[in-house]
Amino acid sequence: MYVCVCNAVTDNQIREAAQSGARTLRDLRQQLGVTRDCGRCASCAHECLRAANGDSKPCKAARKSKI
Repeated sequence: MYVCVCNAVTDNQIREAAQSGARTLRDLRQQLGVTRDCGRCASCAHECLRAANGDSKPCKAARKSKI
């Protein structure tokens, strides 16, 4: 599911970035462009990153895409 519409970033891409070493929202911004434009995706992107790094439950985007 799309997390950042401005840059067409999906929850799968965030998971892949985390597997490649992304640990912060800044890392996602540098690697994928998340939050670079309007910033509305910041909380969801951060939630997905935390989930990908094992810090919380799966992000809303990932839960919705499995329904």
